[in-house]
Amino acid sequence: MFKPTLVVALGLAAGCALRGDVRKVELQVEALRAERARAETERAAQADSLRSLLVAVQQALAAQQAYLVQMRGDVRTDLVAVQQQLVQVQELTGQSQQRLSELRARIEERAQQPVPPLDTTGRPAGGGPSGNTAGPGPDQMYDLSLQQFRRGSLATARLGFREFLRLFPTHERAPDALFYLGETWGGESADSAAAVYQQVVKTYPNSSRAPAALYKLGLLAEQRSDKAAARTYYARVIAGYPRSDEANLARDKLQRLGR
Repeated sequence: MFKPTLVVALGLAAGCALRGDVRKVELQVEALRAERARAETERAAQADSLRSLLVAVQQALAAQQAYLVQMRGDVRTDLVAVQQQLVQVQELTGQSQQRLSELRARIEERAQQPVPPLDTTGRPAGGGPSGNTAGPGPDQMYDLSLQQFRRGSLATARLGFREFLRLFPTHERAPDALFYLGETWGGESADSAAAVYQQVVKTYPNSSRAPAALYKLGLLAEQRSDKAAARTYYARVIAGYPRSDEANLARDKLQRLGR
């Protein structure tokens, strides 16, 4: 049989062990509660952050929408202005095309005719005393023809220059028109170009186009391997127009060809 003191000691030990376990459980429960409180606090903070971010995004979207509305209005205004400008450009282009069509209609029948002999006696050509028939004036006719030349419409430019020379052979731009007429043949018929350049030298010997025409004749002679003729033309440039730009070019050409 157990002694009473031993029984009491065992009971006390069991009670102490039970109280220790309960304390451990209580501490664990408190730790879980603290962890849950921290988690809830973090979730609340995240929710507040998300709400702030959502508000900021909504404000940004509202500002962007307002900007787009304003931009749409500005674009409409710009489009209206551009459309008005396009209408004006189309009207101006239509007028230019109409004038060019009138010019083409007047000179189409002369498209294949050779260059007419130029009357340099001072008598104006054409229907009236001033030599100016109904239609474009000399300056306008020359400018339109030159525009076509620069665009590469050589056949149209050729027609315009021919008509200009027929109507206004004594005009101050007549040497230029005749020279450019030769230029329109440059890539198509060397013989036709040479014939026109010869006419420039003969008809307008005192113009600035005369040395240019002689120099062109020299180049054409070189192209057909006629060095003797080329040297002759270059020498004529130097002798007749020593201060011209073409004279300097002709001197270089003579040095290369050998005198």
